[in-house]
Amino acid sequence: MVGKVIGKEGSSHTRRVVSFFKHIDWILFSSVLLLVSAGAVTMNSFSGDSYFFEKQLIWASLGIGLFFILSSVDFRFLRRTSVIISLFAGSVVLLLLLFLFGDVVKGAQSRFDLGFLAVQPADPIKLVVILLLAKYFTRRHIEIAHIRHIIVSGSYAFIIFALILLQPDFGSAIIIALIWLGMVLASGISKKHFLMVVIAGVIAAVGMWFFVFEDYQKERILTFMHPLTDIRGAGYNAYQSTIAVGSGEMFGKGVGYGTQSKLQFLPEYETDFIFAAFAEEWGFVGVLLLFLLFSIVIWRVLENAKRGATNFEILFGVGLAILLLSHFTIHVGINVGLLPVTGTTIPFMSYGGSHLLTEFIGLGILMGMRRYARPIHREDTEREFHAV
Repeated sequence: MVGKVIGKEGSSHTRRVVSFFKHIDWILFSSVLLLVSAGAVTMNSFSGDSYFFEKQLIWASLGIGLFFILSSVDFRFLRRTSVIISLFAGSVVLLLLLFLFGDVVKGAQSRFDLGFLAVQPADPIKLVVILLLAKYFTRRHIEIAHIRHIIVSGSYAFIIFALILLQPDFGSAIIIALIWLGMVLASGISKKHFLMVVIAGVIAAVGMWFFVFEDYQKERILTFMHPLTDIRGAGYNAYQSTIAVGSGEMFGKGVGYGTQSKLQFLPEYETDFIFAAFAEEWGFVGVLLLFLLFSIVIWRVLENAKRGATNFEILFGVGLAILLLSHFTIHVGINVGLLPVTGTTIPFMSYGGSHLLTEFIGLGILMGMRRYARPIHREDTEREFHAV
């Protein structure tokens, strides 16, 4: 009799464990784990100090823990307007506090130095922007043709964009703008209004050139247009990055044998130029595998988004895919000399706790939403919109 009771308890425990993990997208998780491993191995030094490698393993472990914890949470509470407004207001306050208490690093006042760690609020705030826009466009999806909704949603995003740009953190500000633009396009926008957005963007870019950009940012853009004019100064990083990528050739120099990175010809190879360091050691074949892994990640994020219980969950997944894809595209573009240097990390690979935890939190929220996902027929979707 006792054996039967113990057997039932053991069976019940097993079912709870299986239930906890059954909503995890293991294809997505496995691909992310491989990307994290690729980044950690690339920044590892097999002869000497492995500070970045060891710290990255700690951040990755914390991120994976958060991923599984959040995957068990019911995130339907995020649909509440009060929750979203509180997150947005808190983000604005946090960005304002940076100007008073933020630590200045390389000319940017973009992080809080807590002694044992440094926190860069712009990274998690990107998720807040996605949640805010997902909530806004969920309620007004069928009215997106009205220009006022583009203006209002753009105003929310612009507040965050401006506060980040003033730090100045040009890379993160661009990501915020791309998240807004991508989610507007995903929600549906007329060609006329899209053209207006493009024109407004061009005007804003011209205005920022004359009134916002710092001298070093202008130098980076000018150097991008004429890369060989100052390879010992503003163009040094971009020049060394392209050398590193090209020297990898077909099969690379081998793990740990990247001369540009390990001999520190390529500055910040563990963060802003880790793609170049990876390409040098793994070559063209390794880069193809890297692109394949990122393609799988984006594919699985979008597939999970399609299964969202409501348009809020769908739009969150789309926004998360835009966030990851924007970071990846800009980082690779910088590393191969197609874009000016803006200090943008590559998801799951670059060193740093703030962006890595943010990415795992985003995926954890997506997995939590997956727990209550259901297919929605067109009639149900239309009825939901009209009810709102």
